[in-house]
Amino acid sequence: MSRLSGLSVFLPAHNEEGNIERVVKGYLAELPRVADAYEVIVVDDGSRDRTGAIADQLAAADDRVRVVHHEVNRGYGGAVISGIRAATLPWVLLSDGDGQFDPADVALLAARTPEYDVVVGRRAHRADPFVRKLNGKAWTMLVRMMFGLRISDMDCGFKLFRRELLQDLDLHAHGAMITTELMARLAGRGAKITEVDVKHLPRLAGEQSGADLRVIARAFKELFLLYRELKSARAGSPAA
Repeated sequence: MSRLSGLSVFLPAHNEEGNIERVVKGYLAELPRVADAYEVIVVDDGSRDRTGAIADQLAAADDRVRVVHHEVNRGYGGAVISGIRAATLPWVLLSDGDGQFDPADVALLAARTPEYDVVVGRRAHRADPFVRKLNGKAWTMLVRMMFGLRISDMDCGFKLFRRELLQDLDLHAHGAMITTELMARLAGRGAKITEVDVKHLPRLAGEQSGADLRVIARAFKELFLLYRELKSARAGSPAA
C-alpha cells in the first residue's frame, strides 16, 4: 500500500447533523494507516441545523480537525472551493459529508498515487434511488462527450488530488457541476487521472439535494458556460 506524506480530507456538509460526527471520527480512525500527517476539514455550508456546532466541538477536541463556516449556503461548488483552499497538505481528498463513502477506501485511492495525480472513486454499486442513478449516468455520458473525459462516474464525491495541481485553479461552479469543472480543468493541465472502484453506502440520516430542479438547472447553465469558455480558450491557443 502506498503511504502518503500528508493528506487533507475536506467534507462539504449542509444540514448533516446526523452524519458529521460519525464521518469525521471515521476518518480520524482510518487516516493514520494511509498518511504520515493528516487533517480533516469540515466545510459547514450555511447549515440550519447543528452541523456547525458539532463540527466545532470535534475541532475543539482534536487539533487535526478544522472547520470552515459559510454564514449562508453557497452550494456544493462553493463548499468544494472552500475545502480546496483550506487544505494544507500534499494530497487532498474530497469526500461528501453525508457518510456514503467508507474512509477505509482511501487506501484504494492512495495505492494509485505513485503513477497518477488524480484518483477518482467509481461507485461500483451506487446506493441511491433508481432515478438518481439514471440521472448520474446520463450526466456522465453528456460531459464525457462534451469534454472528452474518460471518467465513468463523474459526480462521485470521493476524489483524491495532488494539491499542487489545485493551486491557482480558477473554479466558478456553485453547484453540482463543480466536479465536472474540476476534472475538465485538471485534464487541461495535463493531470494523470485514473478511476478506482469504491463502496457506496446508504445515507443514514438527512436528505439529498441533488434532485432539486433548481440544482439541476444551475448545473446545466454552468456546464454550457464552462464548455464555451474552454472551447474559446482552445480556439485562441497557439496550437489551435
